[in-house]
Amino acid sequence: MAQRAFNLPNMLTYARILAVPLVVLCFFLEGHLKSSDFARWSALVIFLLASITDYFDGYLARAWQQTSNIGKMLDPIADKLLVATCLLLLAADTDRHAGIAGWSLWAAIIILCREILVSGLREYLAALKVSVPVTQLAKWKTTIQMVAIAFLLAGPAGDKIFPLTTQTGLVLLWIAALVTLYTGYDYFRAGLKHIMDE
Repeated sequence: MAQRAFNLPNMLTYARILAVPLVVLCFFLEGHLKSSDFARWSALVIFLLASITDYFDGYLARAWQQTSNIGKMLDPIADKLLVATCLLLLAADTDRHAGIAGWSLWAAIIILCREILVSGLREYLAALKVSVPVTQLAKWKTTIQMVAIAFLLAGPAGDKIFPLTTQTGLVLLWIAALVTLYTGYDYFRAGLKHIMDE
């Protein structure tokens, strides 16, 4: 069991979880919430490295036949922790008017609420021994979310190189929110059949 817990795919998942406090630390380098250009680029690099592990941990686990229960449990948790933390940081960072604010907060709220609702639904269905498979659209949703957050983390620092960095991130965030609504409804509809049967 210990050997499975510390195989390479699981180590990559652990690394993604450890990336969460590192991203937070980037925004607090000066002792308080402040997103200097250095903080933004540092957070972006950590986020991108963590996002890459999301692909490789699943790929290697399947390729090397090293899938494990702890990996199946922690992989989606790691994704949600990373996404939720970044969204909260970007919403809290109002210093340079480049975070998630105003109407864009609704997109972040939709994404966070969907993740909580689907997690609760999965937990309930797991107790009924029912598995809800991840759809291809849900995988695309995660990809769009990650790309949107990457643009938003770069934010004003990225705007100096590509002037539409922040705006691109916000547009992608809304696209992710709309796809999130659809996939959330899809999961709920699939789960509702099992709930009604009870």
